[in-house]
Amino acid sequence: MATSTREMVVYVGCYTTPDRSGRGEGIAAFRMDTDSGDWQPLGIVARVANPSYLKLHPDGTRLYCVHGGDFSEVSGFAIEAHDRLRPLGTWPCGGLNPVHLDFTSNARWMVVANYTGATIAALPVHADGQLGSIGDLVELTGPAGPDPVQQGSPHPHDIPFDPSRSFVIVPDKGLDRVFVFRFDAESGEFHPGSPPFVTSAAGAGPRHIAFHAAQRWAYVVNELDSTITAYAYEAGGASMAPLQTVASVPEDIGVRNTGAEILVHPSGRHVYVSNRGHDSVGVFAIDDANGTLHGGRWFPTGGKTPRAMEFDPTGSFLYVANQASDTIVPFRVAAHDGGLTQTGDPVSTGSPSSIAFLA
Repeated sequence: MATSTREMVVYVGCYTTPDRSGRGEGIAAFRMDTDSGDWQPLGIVARVANPSYLKLHPDGTRLYCVHGGDFSEVSGFAIEAHDRLRPLGTWPCGGLNPVHLDFTSNARWMVVANYTGATIAALPVHADGQLGSIGDLVELTGPAGPDPVQQGSPHPHDIPFDPSRSFVIVPDKGLDRVFVFRFDAESGEFHPGSPPFVTSAAGAGPRHIAFHAAQRWAYVVNELDSTITAYAYEAGGASMAPLQTVASVPEDIGVRNTGAEILVHPSGRHVYVSNRGHDSVGVFAIDDANGTLHGGRWFPTGGKTPRAMEFDPTGSFLYVANQASDTIVPFRVAAHDGGLTQTGDPVSTGSPSSIAFLA
């Protein structure tokens, strides 16, 4: 007897405004065949400006986005059907060009990183999905990095909770620092860790961080010098010490490159990094004993400027969003060595910048 095909819904956020070279129409939805990895379009489910990063509420009933570029807001939507989102509202987030958000484990608070605004903010999340007024707002400060164009001011680019769900880690591209804050889930306040930050190499431009499932290591992609730094990380923010820095691209690539996204595979065996310019995904094996990286291999993304990428919930497939070529390219992940093989046709959608799976 043939087995039935399991399906999943995927939401994609796309840049829309000309100043961001946006060719998207908002938030697009797709139906995923979990056996083949193929996506089928369900249409545009929210016509909003620059929904550049998407995040599902932990209970899976709501979807939130930041509005990147010349905006300082976040929006929320109730998921009424896979192809229908009902707007809940739009709220100020305390700074220009928000780029990332996350939720506390009890989902009572949302935290937001504002790239141009140089701030991080906490907003209360009410039971009906509405957000309240900003509960805490922290301006990041420190000496700017040496790049006069990209590092003229603080630029927090990521704000995920660590595995303990009690600390947020904030890579700041402008200051060459990775900040650590304890977050009080009762009061909604940020408190500097001890130490409050670790310093990256001058001009590295730390952008995004990914945590190992074993909670012992963390990996930061440095945008400006195309490197990855591995850290020994004690969940709960007690310590974060650099172990190693490796190039995210091969030597002598002959093109300007910037690192973009970094992921740890759910198996905990490999780190994946997207490279804009080289237009590749780098795959690195993780040493089980000490968390360092080795054996880098690179796979073409089948498009230009791979800003975002995401695994499906099982880790069987990796989807790479090529922002400049308006495609999302599917890859099957090899279980034995983490290698990538393109499977199926690219998915067409304008200027994709974020992917969220509704399991």
